[in-house]
Amino acid sequence: MKKKKLIWQIPFLLILIIGSIFVIRQQRNTPFQKDEGMVFGTIYHITYQSDTNYQKEIEAELQKVDNSLSPFNKTSIISRINRNEKVKVDEMFSEVFQLAEKISGDTDGAFDITVAPMVNAWGFGFKTGNPPTRQTIDSLRAIVGFHTVSLQDGYVIKKNPKTMLDCSAIAKGYGTDVVARFLKKKGVQNFMVEIGGEIVVNGNSEKLQPWRIGINKPTDDSLNTNQAIQDVVSVSNIAMATSGNYRNFYYKNGKKYAHTIDPKTGYPVQHNILSATVFADDCATADAYATSFMVLGLDGAKKILEKHPELCAYLIYSDQKGSNQIWYSPSLQKKLGK
Repeated sequence: MKKKKLIWQIPFLLILIIGSIFVIRQQRNTPFQKDEGMVFGTIYHITYQSDTNYQKEIEAELQKVDNSLSPFNKTSIISRINRNEKVKVDEMFSEVFQLAEKISGDTDGAFDITVAPMVNAWGFGFKTGNPPTRQTIDSLRAIVGFHTVSLQDGYVIKKNPKTMLDCSAIAKGYGTDVVARFLKKKGVQNFMVEIGGEIVVNGNSEKLQPWRIGINKPTDDSLNTNQAIQDVVSVSNIAMATSGNYRNFYYKNGKKYAHTIDPKTGYPVQHNILSATVFADDCATADAYATSFMVLGLDGAKKILEKHPELCAYLIYSDQKGSNQIWYSPSLQKKLGK
């Protein structure tokens, strides 16, 4: 009886083996498309395995994101909201706003899409050496705060008409997700989408291995000419985003700080994180938490990560002696090959 069963199983095993060989050969023979261009004021690079090139369709999807969330697009939904026009938001805006609201609550306001006026005030201050006055900060605090805006029946309601929205700390990540979703709908299994350093990877690279992604060193290089790599991760089916890696620091009492503004106080944070890279299921989430960790500091970031086992992070910080140090989630160890 056992021999008869085995004889019946052999044809099925052969079909399975032949089918597997066919799939592997087809995967190896299918070319990888490589697209790049400009979007959201930065460069995108997209690599995906497909017989068809989808660059036009991808750029059409990215244009939808721009039409919804770009503050540099005068006709976008967010620009019209900032001009206090009565405009019903689209699905993309609603999705991003609700995620931003959720992460703002989770981080006690460390992430805040209304903080741009404060960031701009200090940005000019750092460049000129004339920081904003206490009076300026107090006036800005009256219009900054994620609790001062809400989404009701498809419309953004502001408590103060001077409040401005800026989704730049989440929109690049969201745009990356939009492209990843598009490719999956087209049946593409192996791809890497990167927009301005925010990344989604799926399946394997051309080498039939997980994608190898570099994490840049935060260096004193405002012109961004030094692209030194701190570490390399081997990842698949995950999103990652980095915040603070703008090579833009200031020194105080011999210590180095990133230009990060705390939305609650209106002042630069005195935390020593120089760069936060977050890994998550989607890039918008990774993007927002990476920004949050720059505000929360090392201990605050660790507390958030304890609450969210689905997240992991790679943090570069400056120690008491001013030397760069690294902390990363234990779950990243295998991906780092350490």
